[in-house]
Amino acid sequence: MSELNLNINNEIELLRLVTVGSVDDGKSTLIGRLLVDTKGAFEDQLLAVTRKKSAASAAEIDLAMLTDGLAAEREQGITIDVAYRYFATPKRKFIMADCPGHEQYTRNMVTGSSTANAAIILVDARNGVVAQTKRHTHILSLLGIPHLIVAVNKMDLVDYDQSVFENIKADLTEFCRKQGVHDLICVPMSALSGEMVVTRGDTMPWYTGDTMLGVLESLSALDHVDEQPFRLPVQLVNRPQTAELPDYRGFMGRIASGTVRVGDAVTSLPSGQSSTVKEIITFDGNLEEAFFPMSVTLTLNDEIDVSRGTMLVHKNHDLPRHDQSLQANICWIGEQPLEEKNRYFIKHTTNTFKVVVSEIVHKTDIHTLAKDDADQLAMNEIGQVTLKLQQPLFYDAYVDNRVTGSFILIDTFTNNTVAAGMII
Repeated sequence: MSELNLNINNEIELLRLVTVGSVDDGKSTLIGRLLVDTKGAFEDQLLAVTRKKSAASAAEIDLAMLTDGLAAEREQGITIDVAYRYFATPKRKFIMADCPGHEQYTRNMVTGSSTANAAIILVDARNGVVAQTKRHTHILSLLGIPHLIVAVNKMDLVDYDQSVFENIKADLTEFCRKQGVHDLICVPMSALSGEMVVTRGDTMPWYTGDTMLGVLESLSALDHVDEQPFRLPVQLVNRPQTAELPDYRGFMGRIASGTVRVGDAVTSLPSGQSSTVKEIITFDGNLEEAFFPMSVTLTLNDEIDVSRGTMLVHKNHDLPRHDQSLQANICWIGEQPLEEKNRYFIKHTTNTFKVVVSEIVHKTDIHTLAKDDADQLAMNEIGQVTLKLQQPLFYDAYVDNRVTGSFILIDTFTNNTVAAGMII
């Protein structure tokens, strides 16, 4: 097998995970358990988080400390920033993001979830579904995370009662159904003891599904994005202008969806000019075809108008939308509230320009999912807005393409990111 094929297989086998949930539901402990039981933690890491309850007691590993890396996190016993951890099994590789549970750090949770292929929603079996569980689940549904897994944790503290698990499963299944999420996997477990995380144990014979690790190993990582319409937002035009390559122009970027082949007819948007693909170049050499999520350089057979911010697509085939106004769901993470007529920068793929908020359509009540009238959105609130753009934008609906259907809003004075948006 070639080095290129190995790289592609590694990407396909890689599953990007995020864990969310309320404070003290056990997110950091679950990741620590996965790291320990899959041999993903180094000996010096284990030694650093090993403690003794007393001089005579046996050593005990503080699992949460494997992910809570900031001093403030260790002191307060909560996760503040997103912590990324890597582990692998013989079946696949994982990158797992441990997101903060406290409402104050919802913005960090949105950031950590934005690139995930799957999400684990932690629920404390004693407390059931709480407000922050609903907030995180709603955000995950808006972000279009393909796979949602509910981990009903701390079953050891409710005597492994099946009815507790079934009630929580029913509550979240109904909440997700209202948002169009029908594929929900629920797993009862104890992250602290390890039961039903990597090994089954013998305390919950009534549960016949997979362990948490078994579920994670069986999920699809790419979800057929390579079969969607071709999109390549151009990041950079490479013009070395050397004696050997005086007229060379290579268009560099990461394929957002679909597949491109040598000889394909492509169109440059917004110019509308077309050509055919001459070469597909990667660090590993030239290819006959490339697909999501590969980073490539394309050369074309004709001189057409292509620059940073251009989107290359297949000619006359499933073209993206084109408009100077759009509607979007947004998670507001700015400290100052969002109000109508406010102006921001929008960053969409490789484009950045000004927008104005022409209307706040509604604000979502996180408890009931009701759509309430609103004249502003405060930090951590979720709503729908209409944006008026400085110039026309080529985009897809977020449900069709998570790359070309998403954007961020940036404060024009502070340059802080204030919102994550999903185009409707």
